[in-house]
Amino acid sequence: MLLAARGWRYAGTVMTDAPGGESATDPAVRAVALLGDEVRHRLYDFIRAARGPVTREQAAAATGISRKLAAFHLDKLVEAGLLRASYATAGPAAHAGRPPKLYQPSSQDLQVSIPPRQHDELASTLINAVLSQAPGETARQAAQRVARQRGQTLGAAAREQARPGRLGAERALALTGGALQRWGFEPDRAAPGCLRLRNCPYHPLSARAPELVCGMNHAFLAGFLHGLEAFTVRAVLEPKAGECCVELRDVRLDDRA
Repeated sequence: MLLAARGWRYAGTVMTDAPGGESATDPAVRAVALLGDEVRHRLYDFIRAARGPVTREQAAAATGISRKLAAFHLDKLVEAGLLRASYATAGPAAHAGRPPKLYQPSSQDLQVSIPPRQHDELASTLINAVLSQAPGETARQAAQRVARQRGQTLGAAAREQARPGRLGAERALALTGGALQRWGFEPDRAAPGCLRLRNCPYHPLSARAPELVCGMNHAFLAGFLHGLEAFTVRAVLEPKAGECCVELRDVRLDDRA
């Protein structure tokens, strides 16, 4: 299910180089909740349609509410990142005394996806693969290479933040699970030494091209483990209906098999 307002989009959970931060879903959900109020939605629509800075007085007149109430709702929209505010220092809006506050749409893309999806991350990887494809390298090989490099970067950032020292399998799975939870994979400790990923952030695109997308996802997660220096865990392709195609396992489980 996709929840969005006109003109803005947020990618649910975003893969950042600071994996210990707050899940990006929370501010996006709060922004959507704000626009559930009819007055705020009318104010937001008016400012988007204005194509220029709008004062509190103009917003109040356009929506039939008081200036004080308009100011309250507009500032809430600024706090949520849906609008940005500034003060007029020149032009018709400026006058003697305290300059009026002006409101414009923010440049943020905001979207809430339930369950979480990472289609933007997939598109970014494919674009980088096309732009960096080497002679003799197939498109699929380039995509997997870029995905692995992206995973390594994020894994190294997670290691730098956690500073875990030498990682045993359980600690490695715990650290990896925390990052993957923030990115929408919905990790589940299905059994000792095993981490299943119950959500595929690339669905339904993964269903259209499973060999390509699952191969990229496997390369990404293997790269993450390498960057984290989690050499006691490996990413294994283990497709299951309705879930991520990759499972993370203690290497000793496969060695015993």
